[in-house]
Amino acid sequence: MRVELADVISSENMEMSKEVEIELLSFDSRLGQFPVVKKTPFVMQFTNEENRRLLVQGKTEVTIAIPCGRCLEEVEREFPIVIEKEVDLTGSSEEKGMDALDYMAGTSLDVDQLIFGEILVSWPMKVLCREDCKGICKRCGANLNLAECQCQKTELDPRMAAIQDIFNKFKEV
Repeated sequence: MRVELADVISSENMEMSKEVEIELLSFDSRLGQFPVVKKTPFVMQFTNEENRRLLVQGKTEVTIAIPCGRCLEEVEREFPIVIEKEVDLTGSSEEKGMDALDYMAGTSLDVDQLIFGEILVSWPMKVLCREDCKGICKRCGANLNLAECQCQKTELDPRMAAIQDIFNKFKEV
């Protein structure tokens, strides 16, 4: 959703509060596409401080479903988002840097792009469904948290594969 800030930017010492609905349905990045499960309305405060800077403040919470790093079960991860940004209003529009900000286009603020950037910065390195997650079986793909699989548990050392081949050739039938 876009919020038009022309009135606030053009009026000295003006303040504006707005409750904005988040339109973000999924978090799409190079890591994959993750559905947004729950989102609260974004309460934002815009303040023009003597035509020198624009303060953008807001608070919301977004919940995203992320697969567990071991067993691939969906884990709902909450991202509390607190925004406190300053936009310089002095000088010409090239000097303001408004177009350099990916969430500002002229006097319009893209709320979803702002939230996307905040989620991206706080994205976890690894998500686990629980600390003692057993993961999935390497051979059959069974979730080891739910039940034990019937696969052979002994793994041969790959460095000994050549010797194992020699024993297999000379094995009596």
